Amino acid sequence: MMNATVHFIVPDSVDDDERVSGGNVYDRRLTGALRVRGLDVRLVPVAEGRVNDVALALSVLPRNALVLVDGLIAVAASRVLRAHSARLRIVVLAHMVASALPVMHDDKRTAERERESLHAARRVITTSEWTRSELVARAYVEPERIAVAHPGTDAVPAASGSRSGGRLLCVGAVAPHKGQDMLVEALAGMTDLPDWSCSIVGSLDVDREFAARTTATIRSTGLTERVELTGVLTGRRLADAYQAADLVVVPSRAESYGMVVAEALARGIPVVAARVGGVPEAIAGSRAAILTPPDDPVALRAVLRRWSEDPGWRAGLGAEALRSRTVTRAWDETAWIVATVLSEVGPESAVIGSEGLGVR
Repeated sequence: MMNATVHFIVPDSVDDDERVSGGNVYDRRLTGALRVRGLDVRLVPVAEGRVNDVALALSVLPRNALVLVDGLIAVAASRVLRAHSARLRIVVLAHMVASALPVMHDDKRTAERERESLHAARRVITTSEWTRSELVARAYVEPERIAVAHPGTDAVPAASGSRSGGRLLCVGAVAPHKGQDMLVEALAGMTDLPDWSCSIVGSLDVDREFAARTTATIRSTGLTERVELTGVLTGRRLADAYQAADLVVVPSRAESYGMVVAEALARGIPVVAARVGGVPEAIAGSRAAILTPPDDPVALRAVLRRWSEDPGWRAGLGAEALRSRTVTRAWDETAWIVATVLSEVGPESAVIGSEGLGVR
């Protein structure tokens, strides 16, 4: 597979820090790791919903070109993928089950497009076993056509945290499926406890109405001195947020994997997370993670109160998190799985110029 050319159709937000997402991070890191392995990966950014742009991008590729398509683009452009499925060697990278997201109001139509896009693909790559099992259970794709390539993590220093253990961190776009409203509700019942604060890190623009409601709840419950919506943090600022954290909270209503969980555990930070989707896979057997029922702020509050009130339990989880830091997956392993799938799809694609494709 060395020197093979792969045309990777990705959202145009892939490098936009203001629209950062787990899927975009995965696409970027996968691209870099595939290039290290010798593949000529040509990114083709496409705006969400611009089906005509996908059609143009695919139409100028030569017959038998090898094309990797981000699932977000694939579902929206399912008919385009079907039209090119015989001419091109298409592989879909499914970060999630789109029709399973709580935010999908037209789930029947989304399900039809999702099924069509996956049928147009020679192979499908998912980022978790949970996503794979969901796609199979919904009869969207045959199990033998699916490979799982979990997200990787980097070797990073252990977080320093604080003496009090009261620094809570929640990372993810502020949106209903990430459940920050439940976290705020849980924290509203902890105002009697001292020495805790919570930073909610993530875009406030994905669902501005939800972000505004969450902000209003923080204000009305008297949490403005303790709970901060920071907006997007990247690079050193995000690393510093993790470095300062004592506990990472993942209150999601839907999560295909849970990259934040893996990132926290790689830094030796204990985690409390909702038991949804692929989150148990991200935990990877670590006993430093506590799972709570989804959409249950009362259960979440009970865990957070114990974390605050029981220093012995807190210390035990912290020690276990540090002990199990090495239980991580590298991005090179992710790239190896993806490269293997691409090599099985067919021969090396012809190399063409980038004019008109927006390749970079």
